[in-house]
Amino acid sequence: MARMIAMIPARYAATRFPAKLMQTLGNKTVIRHTYDNTVATGLFDEVVVVTDSDIIYNEIVSNGGKAKMSIREHQSGSDRIAEAVTDMDVDIVLNVQGDTPFVQKKPLEKLLQCFNDPTVQVASMMQVLTKKEEIEDPNFVKVAVDRNMNSLMFSRSVLPYPRDTEAPVTYYEHIGVYAFRKQALLDFTNWPMTPLEAAEKIECLRYLEYGIPLRMIVVDYMGIEIDTPADLEKASKLF
Repeated sequence: MARMIAMIPARYAATRFPAKLMQTLGNKTVIRHTYDNTVATGLFDEVVVVTDSDIIYNEIVSNGGKAKMSIREHQSGSDRIAEAVTDMDVDIVLNVQGDTPFVQKKPLEKLLQCFNDPTVQVASMMQVLTKKEEIEDPNFVKVAVDRNMNSLMFSRSVLPYPRDTEAPVTYYEHIGVYAFRKQALLDFTNWPMTPLEAAEKIECLRYLEYGIPLRMIVVDYMGIEIDTPADLEKASKLF
């Protein structure tokens, strides 16, 4: 059986909303909701928070969870996770963003099933976008896929661009939950940042620029990611 672990990269000093992971949501912090809900899926041999912050580390460990301090500064969550898994005995690594407190079992299970196909190196999630303002919003990363659900391109721009407004097209938002074969993740962190990735500030473009498509799955609403104080307010209402 493949050994599967979930890693939750957790930075304290988020650019748009510093200390967001330590904000209280209902009865506990955002990062603990994310950790506890990931453990509760029962899908993983191990769940670990990887952080650069003593505060987040203590928050998890003092409540009986597993956490690891990352040694260096990292450009992305994938880099932070790669450092942590280098010496771990693991086949598939799932990256759960620390700011996704409403983690659910079904979509994660569907994501892990992608690896039954031996050609899949990296898998990720998307959901259908229908509102015009979201399709045009650069904070919503769009993804285009081929007929086999492999990613063709990710962009903050409208993707695809509706030159023909009558053509039937589905818009997808990329959800930043990834699963990797361990080697694919280690390769990613050894490759220099690529031009499209640098321009769009979308880390998974590095895989595409090195010729590795992401197998995408469509999921229903994944809950709220806590990126801003307004998101926290919305999430509090859900509780």
